[in-house]
Amino acid sequence: MNEAMIRRGMTPCLPEVSGVLLHGMVIGMATTKITITLDDEQLREVRAIVAGGQAANVSAFVKHAVGVALSDAAGWREMLNTALSETGGPLTNKEREWADGILAPRQRGSSRKGKAA
Repeated sequence: MNEAMIRRGMTPCLPEVSGVLLHGMVIGMATTKITITLDDEQLREVRAIVAGGQAANVSAFVKHAVGVALSDAAGWREMLNTALSETGGPLTNKEREWADGILAPRQRGSSRKGKAA
């Protein structure tokens, strides 16, 4: 990060190599351009972060966020696998159906019959 960025309190979301802040695609990494849909407020917040210098651009912010989410998912998966191995192994089909029924997002206007409020 250069001195001007430090004085302005900017924090890059991309790494530095030999004191040079990297922008854009990392050399040798395959990428694919996609389209995503965000709520207006989410996009405003992301753009404010970019404007504040905390991310190089919207794409860099989204790429970082996806990396964090994938890491979180891997951590949860590892924790679940450890818990299952310590408590009798993988779920049975009946246990999986029960868990899916409890964890599935509710549809608007629907209720879970037989469940206490």
